Amino acid sequence: MKAKVVYVKGLQFVGESETGHAIVMDGNREFGGEDTGPRPMELLLLGLGGCTGMDVVSILKKKKQELEGLEIVIEGKKAEEHPKRFTDITIEFRLKGKNLSEEAVKRAVELSMEKYCSVKATLEGKTNVSFKYSIISD
Repeated sequence: MKAKVVYVKGLQFVGESETGHAIVMDGNREFGGEDTGPRPMELLLLGLGGCTGMDVVSILKKKKQELEGLEIVIEGKKAEEHPKRFTDITIEFRLKGKNLSEEAVKRAVELSMEKYCSVKATLEGKTNVSFKYSIISD
């Protein structure tokens, strides 16, 4: 897997994935950026959410669950000192669907977090990642 990041101006960069998809990254105005895109650390949280979300949806589909919606809220707490890495990340899965089995949801989330999500696995040993889920009924 490869990616390319190209400097544009100020603190703005454009990242392009091996698959040809691009995203603008930028910094805060107070540090010389123009706030035209997410910060790299925000992208890390988004990548984690996308990774585990794809796992959970795939697993629930295999379990024939009628998932109608999934919202994943990811919150990261950063260290005070440089390099100001994430020390703790909390992931909250909010699932909505018809007759979702609590057992199936619990298992899907656990499998993603413990076995399949490569982004979470990359963070292990450096960042405490915790998770919880809730099933929202109509």
